[in-house]
Amino acid sequence: MVDLKFCDLFGTWQHMTLPVRALDESAFDEGLGFDGSSIRGWQGIQESDMLLMPQAESAILDPATAAPTLSLICEIVDPVTREPYAKDPRQIARRAEEHLRSTGVADTAFFGPECEFFVFDEVSYELGPNRSHYAVDSGEGYWNSGKPGLGYTARPKEGYFPAAPSDTLHDVRTEMVLTLERVGIPCEFHHHEVASGGQCEIDLRFTSLTRMADHVMTYKYVVKNVARRHGKTATFMPKPIFGDNGSGMHTHQSLWKEGTPLMADRSGYAGLSQLARAYVGGLLAHAPALLAFCAPTTNSYRRLVPGFEAPVNLVYSQRNRSACIRIPMYSESPKAKRIEFRCPDAAANPYLAFAAMLMAGLDGIQRGLEPGAPADFDLFAEAHEEIPQVPGSLAEALTALESDHEFLLAGDVFSKELIETWIAWKRENEVDTVRLRPHPAEFTLYFDC
Repeated sequence: MVDLKFCDLFGTWQHMTLPVRALDESAFDEGLGFDGSSIRGWQGIQESDMLLMPQAESAILDPATAAPTLSLICEIVDPVTREPYAKDPRQIARRAEEHLRSTGVADTAFFGPECEFFVFDEVSYELGPNRSHYAVDSGEGYWNSGKPGLGYTARPKEGYFPAAPSDTLHDVRTEMVLTLERVGIPCEFHHHEVASGGQCEIDLRFTSLTRMADHVMTYKYVVKNVARRHGKTATFMPKPIFGDNGSGMHTHQSLWKEGTPLMADRSGYAGLSQLARAYVGGLLAHAPALLAFCAPTTNSYRRLVPGFEAPVNLVYSQRNRSACIRIPMYSESPKAKRIEFRCPDAAANPYLAFAAMLMAGLDGIQRGLEPGAPADFDLFAEAHEEIPQVPGSLAEALTALESDHEFLLAGDVFSKELIETWIAWKRENEVDTVRLRPHPAEFTLYFDC
């Protein structure tokens, strides 16, 4: 079989499948038709016909199917104009890379995300007019310590790096890594993360922007399907457990030109070049708007709060994980010099999030933005009112994007139509859904008023 996958506007893979005999060379040139009006945020029903264009370089053997299945990532084309579809996330990522090359600043942007996720044994949720609930459970969860069992639970914020048998998910993560390696996605470390209840991380080896976004989509697919094979469920929801750390997607970034790294200068602060400082300046200047794409859910802002190692402060620093941008200091090699933007989470559409980060950094370089003074102190322990913080909600991030998006339009990378669609959809279908509904905590607070 051949499986044709494409990414919708909000970062979810869609697919359809056909027998291998039904796919010939014409599919790569002429495309295959589908209904674009059934995809969130895309076409109206009066202009629903769209084309899938398989990308041969993306081919892998699907690791989750029983029958041998060739998996191809597709891009989207208008069947009438034959033009690339302006709301196709993968093409936005490719346009960002093309724009980078056109500026002459660099020819390659490398991205290396650290995607965190939870693996649960059970999950249930319900949303009705007169009731709502959710429940997640993990044998590792500290809330299970009072139940008969083996006693290997992790206390809140104490799940980082425990060895087996406390780390019950080692073999599951190893299977995920070996599956990713088998389909050509190089991995680095895997380990248990800080939160109780089965929080995990698998790090991907850095690569170019669009290719890394492809890898992140495959990564999430593999993680979820391997977890299911083990009778468990995986989620990249940023904050599924109250009172413990949430899941982020710390994103390492660097620019190169003709094989030469551009971020390093040993005489600069933290070994950063002036170009890298300006890149950081761009990320900081546009961070509130960026988070509409990089932390794109109402739940993202349950994670971005003080007290849980979340990067809420819009400053940069070497080694300092309490700043939103960290400069790793593990190596003095210029090839290893990079910046780490810590605000994103893996609920983001990686094509849009990586492209938006690159565009913000490029804007900083082209305008010569200065990032200000570094914050080489514990921002979690010391309050500094003058330090700006991330938006407090998705609604605030969307408002920031509404007023600050010109940097995304450079080189026709993003379109105004996409940004307007994104803001309208998120407000109506996510912000209002949460804002208008009675919350269980309100019954605790107000029922007896």
